Amino acid sequence: MKDLMNMMKQAKAMQEKMAGLQEEMAELTASGQSGGGLVTVTLSGKGEMTSLSIDPSLIKSDEADILEDLVVAAHNDAKGKLELAMQEKTQALTAGLNLPAGMKFPF
Repeated sequence: MKDLMNMMKQAKAMQEKMAGLQEEMAELTASGQSGGGLVTVTLSGKGEMTSLSIDPSLIKSDEADILEDLVVAAHNDAKGKLELAMQEKTQALTAGLNLPAGMKFPF
């Protein structure tokens, strides 16, 4: 019974921490680059693209496919950085929790 009460306290504390973490993650930003920095994409913590910067030297009508690939690559780079930052914050939040063997939080 004492273990159950302890788990309930941990769950309540985790719920409060998760609410704070969600707010913190929404404020994160991550920028990714491609083409040696010629294309830069910035994403919000919600994964929304907030800015796109393209070096003017890339804007050539006969090379549109190259530019498209660079935008996608920069977006993927930013998304990877954002996911890593979120994972690190989540791991820091859950560190030290004493969960029963095999039990994990759903995130």
